[in-house]
Amino acid sequence: MASCQPSSLSEDLSPHLSSSGLIEDEEIPGPSAPWVEPNPLPESPGWKRDWLTALEEEITAEAEDIWVVESLCGLKMKLKKQRVSSVLPEHHEVFNRLLEDPVVKKFLAWDKNLRLSDKYLLSMVIAYFSRAGLFSWQYQRIHFFIALYLASDMEEDNQAPKQAIFSFLYGKNRAQRPLFHKLRFQFIRSMGWKTRVSREECEEIQAYDPEHWVWGRDRTLIP
Repeated sequence: MASCQPSSLSEDLSPHLSSSGLIEDEEIPGPSAPWVEPNPLPESPGWKRDWLTALEEEITAEAEDIWVVESLCGLKMKLKKQRVSSVLPEHHEVFNRLLEDPVVKKFLAWDKNLRLSDKYLLSMVIAYFSRAGLFSWQYQRIHFFIALYLASDMEEDNQAPKQAIFSFLYGKNRAQRPLFHKLRFQFIRSMGWKTRVSREECEEIQAYDPEHWVWGRDRTLIP
């Protein structure tokens, strides 16, 4: 009798926040600087054991999947893995509040081809909010655009369109761009470097309020 077998399958970093809700006072490499691993492996004899222990603890912390009964037939029971989402209603509320920001509204109206703000990229914004660990009131316009910029980094091959974000945030003032990248780095670190969002997660986020107008921003429907 064939048996079903389940497939095999962070450091808590909180941003330093000012009273305005922005993250500040961290030194980071500039946009063109080479990436440096934040926690290089030690070279002591026991480094491998320590690294494996840390990895095991991280996997345990991230193992939020649960097994649920999918079907029951006689004595046979079929299980399926169900992921427990970390996205809470408050993260959807933050997202909806920022959609009312006048600059965000102008940006979404401008992006008619949905190169930067289709439904999946916007779902990732909510996912990142759930991982960053800020209080709801601390999320501001800058966090929306940082999350959207990061989503574009992760999913889009053409990186040129995301430069338009700077025009909406700063106009022609290029002096603020280094600060944006500094905040972006800190935002990623506050998420424990977890920047990948699966399609399944995006669809779960959309299913929370499937009639929301923003999920109608489907790039595949554009002629």
